[in-house]
Amino acid sequence: MPALDGVRILDMTQYEAGTSCTQALAWLGADVVKIERPGVGDPGRGVYTGQDNSPYFVNWNSNKRSLALDLQDARGREILLKLAPHYDVFVENYGPGVMEKLGLTYEALQEANPAIIYARIKGFGLSGPYSGYKCFDMIAQAAGGSVAVTGHPDGPPIRPGITVGDSGTGVQMALAICAAYIQRLRTGEGQSIEISMQEAMTYWLRTAISSGADWGRKAAPRLGLGATATSRLYPCAGGGPNDYIILLLVTPRMWEAFCGAIGRPELRDDPRFATVADRRDNSDVLAGEITAWTSVREKREVMRILGEAGVPCGAVLDTQDIYDDPHLNERGFVQTVEHEVLGEVRLLGWPPRMSASEVPLVGSPQLGQHTHEVLTADMGLADAELAELAEAGVIG
Repeated sequence: MPALDGVRILDMTQYEAGTSCTQALAWLGADVVKIERPGVGDPGRGVYTGQDNSPYFVNWNSNKRSLALDLQDARGREILLKLAPHYDVFVENYGPGVMEKLGLTYEALQEANPAIIYARIKGFGLSGPYSGYKCFDMIAQAAGGSVAVTGHPDGPPIRPGITVGDSGTGVQMALAICAAYIQRLRTGEGQSIEISMQEAMTYWLRTAISSGADWGRKAAPRLGLGATATSRLYPCAGGGPNDYIILLLVTPRMWEAFCGAIGRPELRDDPRFATVADRRDNSDVLAGEITAWTSVREKREVMRILGEAGVPCGAVLDTQDIYDDPHLNERGFVQTVEHEVLGEVRLLGWPPRMSASEVPLVGSPQLGQHTHEVLTADMGLADAELAELAEAGVIG
């Protein structure tokens, strides 16, 4: 049985910060019903392509059902409030003040369902000087510190390529929702949960803070290629933009194993590299020795040689490499899923593997695909009522 089997979630999220949260819960077995505006849907449906079923939307909305409901119509709001008693959790990540304008506050849903868990993802939280500001991933990353620690020390800060400002916040909210659900099992009471994307970003910043922020008295540095020769990015054969490996030698045993693996055992006895301090002080010289070895070998070969020797090393895999990676494919992490419109698409799976909980990966829903199904099952609406609501544009 899936871990969250029986948990039901009203998903009023858009783009990524909220959708990543509800998708994580769906992958754990929760029944997630995505509320979308008829004829429009989640604006994420058209990101990058301007057309429905964009890769962006498909990658963040698998394993969900879609209910098209116009919440700006009083009848649509009434339907949502009548649905609330059938669900455990309500999740939203709209801009500041939107839920209040729609009359869908925590108090309103709590009146409909006193045990509801009401989860809110906001760029800067519900209080404080920035609370009225709009936010997206890159804004959260800038205000949350990750941009400042990314890049070369003598260059400008660089925006990280991954959207951890959105999805990192979403996964933290998913954890909080699971905790609130467990608490409700003990107390019978729901609660509201708020998370700030800015604050969520600082969770991923703690190692960088530890590397030189002096307890907040100065800025943590940007490390560029790496801090030292033993913790650095190295070029490999091929000369492509991603033909690199990352090397990390933490212990003396790893250093010795590395010297043996590259066929340079004499480096272990070289007085310039004898200790951690020596390797740090002569970092540029050591980096030259390492580069001479990596630069004539393909990145996967370097990873194999060092990995088999017990040396931490990772090839820099681009997105195509990820999909074609033999390790990820053998483990079943890369999956081919049937999508109703797109046909077969390749998707990346859910990383946690639970021995007693397995949820098949299912393609993202079409806008309003499950409207009649949900309203019939949860509210008992007859075909005539559904037709009338559809005619009026309340549902889609």
